[in-house]
Amino acid sequence: MAIETRSLAANGLTFVADCTGDGDTVVLMLHGFPESRASWRQQLPALAALGWRAVAPDLRGYGESSRPLGKAAYRIERLVEDVAALFEALDAQRRILIGHDWGGAIAWAAALRGVPLDALVILNAPHPAAFGRALKTWDQRRRSWYMAFFQLPWLPEALLTADDGRRLIGGLARQSPRFSPDLLETMRRNVTAPGAATAMLNYYRANFRRLRAPAPDPAAIDIPALLIWGEDDVYLGPALASGNEKWANNLTVRRLPGVSHWVQQDAPEMVNRTIAEWARDQNLTAPALR
Repeated sequence: MAIETRSLAANGLTFVADCTGDGDTVVLMLHGFPESRASWRQQLPALAALGWRAVAPDLRGYGESSRPLGKAAYRIERLVEDVAALFEALDAQRRILIGHDWGGAIAWAAALRGVPLDALVILNAPHPAAFGRALKTWDQRRRSWYMAFFQLPWLPEALLTADDGRRLIGGLARQSPRFSPDLLETMRRNVTAPGAATAMLNYYRANFRRLRAPAPDPAAIDIPALLIWGEDDVYLGPALASGNEKWANNLTVRRLPGVSHWVQQDAPEMVNRTIAEWARDQNLTAPALR
């Protein structure tokens, strides 16, 4: 199925997105740090085959999307507004939100802040309350050391762009051998674009205190939700995949042994199959495909 690249006007910004499929069910796919819309290249056709219109944008500050200046432009409130505005721009009748890493954090926040959604899929991103509690443990503090490092001026930018971005993508390639050369080159090119490294880091800088101490015990969400968890995640401890049911009343958890934080790169076929089986169980696919 052909993938089309489109520009979408939403929330006063321009988002460049890869799109495929048709129908009135829109699945919006949010990438993480330091990725891009190309991170979903192996999911787009598979999700379109479920009868969904699949849309994967570069998030604000990334790739070819708008790159607003200033830390405040990357507060979680603005990122949630982007989600709501993108669904409106796409004229979505049913709305399914998928997110990995930072995209997963935004997806949780969108559900918690009342963005109208019909379903939620999260890849290796815990509920914010679970993450806040985990940061009280030494294990998760050790894993999340980079969040504090990213608060420093200029030095994180220098590290991300060192050797024209090759040091960054070299580290990613060592974590997951299934990162394609094309995707790694896209990320290298993106992070070295003027102002891009600062925009990416501003996700952490604008939300650092909230990540460490979110509001306690938010109300549970009622929509169908799926949590896919690569168990070999070096950034997020395996315990974070447990207990999220407290904050999601209709949550399905699927653990993937031997899979890293970069779950849709390591195990694209398994991710696609897991989403498809869950979607059919939840009556979310087109009627003819159930």
